[in-house]
Amino acid sequence: MRQPDGTGVRTPESPVTERVARSLAGGPALVVGLALVIGGAVLAASGGSGAKPAGPVLIAVGVITLLGLTAVAPGQARVVSLFGRYDGTVRATGLRWVNPLTKRRRVSTRIRNHESAVLKVNDADGNPIEMAAVVVWQVDDTAKAVYAVDDFVQFVAIQTETAVRHIAGLYPYDARGEGQLSLRQNAEEITSRLSAEITERVASAGVHVIESRITRLSYAAEIAQAMLRRQQADAVVAARKRLVEGAVGMVRQALDDLADQGIVDLDEERKAAMVSNLLVVLCSDHATQPVVNTGTLYQ
Repeated sequence: MRQPDGTGVRTPESPVTERVARSLAGGPALVVGLALVIGGAVLAASGGSGAKPAGPVLIAVGVITLLGLTAVAPGQARVVSLFGRYDGTVRATGLRWVNPLTKRRRVSTRIRNHESAVLKVNDADGNPIEMAAVVVWQVDDTAKAVYAVDDFVQFVAIQTETAVRHIAGLYPYDARGEGQLSLRQNAEEITSRLSAEITERVASAGVHVIESRITRLSYAAEIAQAMLRRQQADAVVAARKRLVEGAVGMVRQALDDLADQGIVDLDEERKAAMVSNLLVVLCSDHATQPVVNTGTLYQ
């Protein structure tokens, strides 16, 4: 089995795969079993010489017949084994009858949720982050779930934690370049890769992953304030860049309009002064205090 990033993970083949177990409708078997028990009891109570040995035999056969009855509720299955050998799985709901000598293990096939604990891991840049995920899963192959792993519920929990740690270490929390994936900016793509990895890791246990989602993603407490200041600084730089670009465009448009309409003829020195003043006015954080020139343009 190969992971999405190309890292090989060798998983042993499962010893068995699910197949349908031999079973019969339980209603007739229930009637026959009860009839044998009641008939044997009546014979044993009659006191006849020939009935005494026949009565207990009928009761024993009836009890053995009743022991083969098993009830299967919706969303459940019975994994049947005979003397340690897998004999099949009963998924048909209702009262079923199987070999009374078999062992029947109940396995839930309902949809389940598993939410991982909040894990402290290092991202691709080495920054400590806190990350958690929830996985929606269901048993797809009951034979693998029972015989391939010791405890398939615990197996899903451990493999989910492993996948979360692995994915967190492949990507930075914040992207530092164009086209670079990050945990925060590319949540949908990272989530799909997490789902693919968890699916591959738990497939050997007969488990099907329906969906997985990242439920928590943040910097660890010890660096959260520093990283917050860094994000704020990046936001300020981006805002300043946008502001300067807009101001330069406005100044260019003002100079072009003045030249096209012939309102005033400015030499290069006055254009430079006008550009400087407009940029100060447009890019300043605070309201500027205008200075009114009461003389000529060149005084």
